[in-house]
Amino acid sequence: MHIRGDHAELVVGGRLDVRSAADARTALHAAVDSGHGDLVLDLTELDSWDATGLGVIMGVHRRAGRVGRRLVLRGVPPQMQRLLVATRLHRILAIEGGLAAESLPRV
Repeated sequence: MHIRGDHAELVVGGRLDVRSAADARTALHAAVDSGHGDLVLDLTELDSWDATGLGVIMGVHRRAGRVGRRLVLRGVPPQMQRLLVATRLHRILAIEGGLAAESLPRV
């Protein structure tokens, strides 16, 4: 996993999972604490995430809210969009441009 950027926009790549969660949490919390306004997480380079990685994202979302910031996800890969829809987290998290229609459940 790698994270690069600053307190306003970060690119997260690789795998966000149980092995990388602690490092990711530390880097993302530092970005939240050191900036103002929206914090954009660009996930276009993210290969996968597991439940622990998703928990890191939700923790950053909560922390951002507590300090008056908003976490915005950008470039969420389709398989991760489906997980956000299945868990209904797409209703809680700010996702730039919304979700692609193919990720929404079929009725």
